[in-house]
Amino acid sequence: MQGPPRRSPVSTPRIAVVGGTGPQGKGLAYRFARHGYGVVLGSRVADRADEAAAAIRERLPEADVTGAANADAAAQAGLVLLAVPYDGHDELVASLADALAGKVVVSCVNPLGFDKQGPYGLPLERSAAESAATLVPTARVVGAFHHVSAVTLWGEADYLDHEDVLVCGDDVDAKQQVIELARTVTGRDGVDAGRLRLARQLEPLTAVLISVNKRYKTRSGVAISGLDH
Repeated sequence: MQGPPRRSPVSTPRIAVVGGTGPQGKGLAYRFARHGYGVVLGSRVADRADEAAAAIRERLPEADVTGAANADAAAQAGLVLLAVPYDGHDELVASLADALAGKVVVSCVNPLGFDKQGPYGLPLERSAAESAATLVPTARVVGAFHHVSAVTLWGEADYLDHEDVLVCGDDVDAKQQVIELARTVTGRDGVDAGRLRLARQLEPLTAVLISVNKRYKTRSGVAISGLDH
C-alpha cells in the first residue's frame, strides 16, 4: 500500500510523458505522480494512455494523472518528457513541434541496436536529444533519465538511492529544473553532466548496463562517486 503522494520542492509545471504507456515512461510518470506532480501520459492511441493512467491511479488514488493522445498531452504541459523508441523518433518529434515549442523537453531516448552479440549504441552523427533540439529549435532540450530501470521505477522502493540521474543540456535554467526533478527518482539532485552534446555518450551507455544486467542477473545503475550529495 502506497502512502499519499509526497510534494517535492521542485517548481515544475504539469508534466507530459510522451510514450507514457511504455515501461520507462510509465515508471517515470509514476515517480513524478508519487511526489505530487500533475502528470498526463501520452500515447499514439488515447485509450492506451487512459489505461496506463488508470494503472497509476490504482496505486496512487489521490494522484492527478490523466491520459491523452501525444499531441494533446504535450499541449497540456509545461515540461514534456520523451520516452519513446528511437525508431520513428524524429517523425514523432517533428509532428509535435508546435506543442513542444518554447518548453522544457526532457529526452530519455536511447538509440540502441540488438544483434546476436547483444545490445549496442547505434552509430549516429548526433544523439536523440540533439535531434529533438534541431527539430524544435525553440525547445529547451535536456537529456536525462537514460539509465534508470523501468522495473525499479515501477517498484515499491521509495527511491532508487543506489544510483544517480545524469543530466546534460545547454539551457542552464531548464537543466536545473531537471536536476531537481531527479529527486523524485533517487531522492537527491541529479548530476550535472555537462552540455547537450554529451548525450552522444550518455545514450549508448545504456547498452553497457543492459549487458551488465544480463551477465550478473541484476538491475544496475550509474552512481557517481566523489560527490557531496
